[in-house]
Amino acid sequence: MIDLNADLGEGFGRWTLTDDAALLSVVTSANVACGFHAGDPSVMRRVCDLAAERGVRIGAQVSYRDLAGFGRRAMDVPSDELAAEVAYQIGALKVFAEAAGAEVAYVKPHGALYNRTVHDAEQAGAVVAGVLLAGGALPVLGLPGSRLLAAAKDAQLVGVPEAFADRAYTAEGTLVPRREANAVVTDEDAVVRRALAFAVDGSVQAVDGTRVAVAARSLCVHGDTPGAARIAARVREALDEAGVEVGAFT
Repeated sequence: MIDLNADLGEGFGRWTLTDDAALLSVVTSANVACGFHAGDPSVMRRVCDLAAERGVRIGAQVSYRDLAGFGRRAMDVPSDELAAEVAYQIGALKVFAEAAGAEVAYVKPHGALYNRTVHDAEQAGAVVAGVLLAGGALPVLGLPGSRLLAAAKDAQLVGVPEAFADRAYTAEGTLVPRREANAVVTDEDAVVRRALAFAVDGSVQAVDGTRVAVAARSLCVHGDTPGAARIAARVREALDEAGVEVGAFT
């Protein structure tokens, strides 16, 4: 079994980016923006209502406070401050999830924070501290082998290793930085092939041509990629045809 997740609710006011309704008909977990890189109260409420209606699990996608940079700019935030900001974002989403008759079921960092917690033990620890401060022993999604998953384990939280069907990988098993060419895989057929490789073989071809082992329990398709809903649907169909059960991680 593999979980299929996507980043949702990435709009603000009159500005929209993700096709939330279409993606929620395909994915099993929804990473909902909590207002720091995207999302506002109306967006969060609407996505939670739709996710609950369709039986999709709701996760808090927490970020550095960076609306202008969509959470993808490097920032240095003191640990105590970051823990408080993570807890704040989770708490905000909880209100709307519970109002929809659901709950916040996991936490996933976004963008620069996600990448920072791969190697930075202090920032990874701050994210986990924020999860605990929010009052729930929530699972945490992160890159396999990351400091974030190690910190989650130390805190006796469930760490969920994640793979990205539409992102390029280095030979070390990390994501190619977005500032580099071809960091995002836009060819739909390639995204589907990579999704199957993760789910069936537990590996991916890195940018240097080598194969890298990636043991993932959840598979992400970015919601802001052009044609994301169509790509996610193709990935879901290919997984079904390959006999891979798609369902929320436990």
